[in-house]
Amino acid sequence: MTDEQANTVLYDVSEGLATITLNRPDAMNALNTAAKVALRDALLEASADPAVRAVLLTATGRAFCVGQDLKEHVATLMATREAGDGNALSTVREHYNPIVRAITEMPKPVVAGVNGVAAGAGFGFALAADYRVVAETASFNTSFAGVALTADSGVSWTLPRLIGQSRAADLLFFPRSVSAQDALELGIANRVVPADELAGQAAAVARTLAAGPTVAYAALKESMAYGAGHTLAETLEKEDELQTRAGASQDHTIAVEAFLAKEKPVYLGK
Repeated sequence: MTDEQANTVLYDVSEGLATITLNRPDAMNALNTAAKVALRDALLEASADPAVRAVLLTATGRAFCVGQDLKEHVATLMATREAGDGNALSTVREHYNPIVRAITEMPKPVVAGVNGVAAGAGFGFALAADYRVVAETASFNTSFAGVALTADSGVSWTLPRLIGQSRAADLLFFPRSVSAQDALELGIANRVVPADELAGQAAAVARTLAAGPTVAYAALKESMAYGAGHTLAETLEKEDELQTRAGASQDHTIAVEAFLAKEKPVYLGK
């Protein structure tokens, strides 16, 4: 990772929790190439690290992430046109898709601590997380149609599943700011908290998950993703497979023994 990449995304691991922080506050955490590469690589590192049992994705400044850095994009757009290469948005394939897949396929829970506006790809990254703790001053915006683009970063998959096809179409065709309270009512936000409590409460949620039964959480993520695209019969078969895996975990034994002893379980994450 270059110095520029390291500065655009901060990475810290403590007590089983990896905190990944977008760090371009002066640019409202807009995604330039350095930030996209650093975010992708940080997520992949967290996913592969057995010491990490949960991830908190958050940001510095007054925005969570406003999506693509349009200043950089314009320069790329002009350069590709001059070169006769029409693919100015190869970043979707190279960066956005791997980032979203790293979040959704990670065998551990990911919490988004949304401190401010989340727009475009930033909205997509928040939607890809398993749980969203949102500051009451934050907002969401699909943004894509506003710059004559279609959805990316998984938004066309995640948003309709969270709020329904009709509401998703409304937000995609008519981009506008959705307040934190409206996001809570729509089902986009899981929890809305005072802005000055966002960092603490998001970290508390993530730390609770980091101390939990990691194998079971991984199975829950996999089963929900599988169920979204399969029949009930197929999903029942998948649940059987995943329950066998969870039942064989050390954490399941710990949980049962703690229940019988009327004690609080201390999970190992395996």
